[in-house]
Amino acid sequence: MKPNVQAAKEALSHLDIETSEAAIRSKSRDFFWYSPVLKARLDHVEADFVVSPRSEAEVIEVLRTCYAHDVPVTTRGAGTGNYGQAMPLAGGCVMHLTHMTAVKEIAPGRVVCEPGILLKDLDAACKEHSGQEIRMFSSTWATATIGGFIAGGSGGVGSCTWGSLRDLGNIIRLRVVTMEEEPRVVEFRGEELARVSHAYGTNGIITEVEMPLAPAYDWVEMFLTGDDFMEVARFAEELANEDGILIKLATVFEAPIAKDYFQRVAPHVEAGDNVIGLMVAPHSMDGFLTFLGRRPGVKLLYRSDETEWPRAPGHVFEYGWNHTTLRALKVDPAITYLQVRYGFPQHLELIEKMREALSPEVLQHLEVLKENGKVMFAGLSLVKFTTEERLDEIVRLHEEAGAMIFNPHRYTLEEGGRQSVDDRQLAFKREADPKGLLNPGKMIAWDDPDWDYAKMYAYPKMQAAE
Repeated sequence: MKPNVQAAKEALSHLDIETSEAAIRSKSRDFFWYSPVLKARLDHVEADFVVSPRSEAEVIEVLRTCYAHDVPVTTRGAGTGNYGQAMPLAGGCVMHLTHMTAVKEIAPGRVVCEPGILLKDLDAACKEHSGQEIRMFSSTWATATIGGFIAGGSGGVGSCTWGSLRDLGNIIRLRVVTMEEEPRVVEFRGEELARVSHAYGTNGIITEVEMPLAPAYDWVEMFLTGDDFMEVARFAEELANEDGILIKLATVFEAPIAKDYFQRVAPHVEAGDNVIGLMVAPHSMDGFLTFLGRRPGVKLLYRSDETEWPRAPGHVFEYGWNHTTLRALKVDPAITYLQVRYGFPQHLELIEKMREALSPEVLQHLEVLKENGKVMFAGLSLVKFTTEERLDEIVRLHEEAGAMIFNPHRYTLEEGGRQSVDDRQLAFKREADPKGLLNPGKMIAWDDPDWDYAKMYAYPKMQAAE
């Protein structure tokens, strides 16, 4: 059926609907432009209208109405994702959850909230209530929403201790609305969570979240330097393996990333300095300083509770994860990035191999994370972009060496992940979105079950460029 956008808009006109063309364009975009590949393909994409529901009842009304008029719906938090997760490829309605920010309950070790609350505001509410904080967050903590993080993210600051977002225990419960003739409200726990977490809103709209909490600390944020890159990487790994030292971040930047791209750090480092960014709990600082004292190849450069720089660097976590790429892009627009999984136990060997093969065209930026209790690394490598063909070749070189790539130059769930169908998500989409109207074009398994992944998927119904 052809979508009847005008009828849907009229039926929803009593809600908070955006009519300004500039605002519609702005709220139709996320950080897809991190990738020159996605920028070339998605820059023209925008919704026909934007609606911002204020409650779960209004979410249900939007989905019921759009279903009746065959209008696609793409849900959105703050739009800080960078795979094009929130880009409305077929136009239609963008459902912006900016008003749904209530914190409903805070208890020891857990919080219940609506999906539109910013990560920083959720942390602030938990800290004020009972001295707690969320266990992990994206580097876009100040601007990203908890719902967007769950639907589009995979881990972040805190993953060095708690693992990735989809690991058991890192989400407690999700409340989700389906897109059917009469939308249903479904609650997921345990095994069922994988159906809708990191699904880009392709098979249900999250309206309530229950997340685990940990004690909040005034984390000591630090930069350290070292001349030898592999020594610095080993330092980060060994620190994460010290069970008695509580950390929330351990990030490694190959030289000359800090000198070239971190404008407030650059005056304090040399081009040859490899840099580590850390967050350590205050009560662990004695243990940490003892650990540091045993490793003369690494020097303390900055600590947030003592060091005074003329221009303070701000939060150290805002140099890590995807903020590294953002800072590099501001200096050099030819920079892009890859997301690499350097799995245990070959992680250090693989990193060394990739560095020898590709540096300085590809500079190592490593994030310590845990998987099944083992310390390993995620690589968010900085890449000097030349051509799509060379980028694909760099991806292939990683995969042939045994490093898994989660490709940030693809907008589908499968290509940005393990290049395989997630049967749980597909099965739930069949049940919850029978017309395929939720965030269309992002799940290849729905559109083209026989796709072979040999080339980049191009959604055939993507809104045409004018």
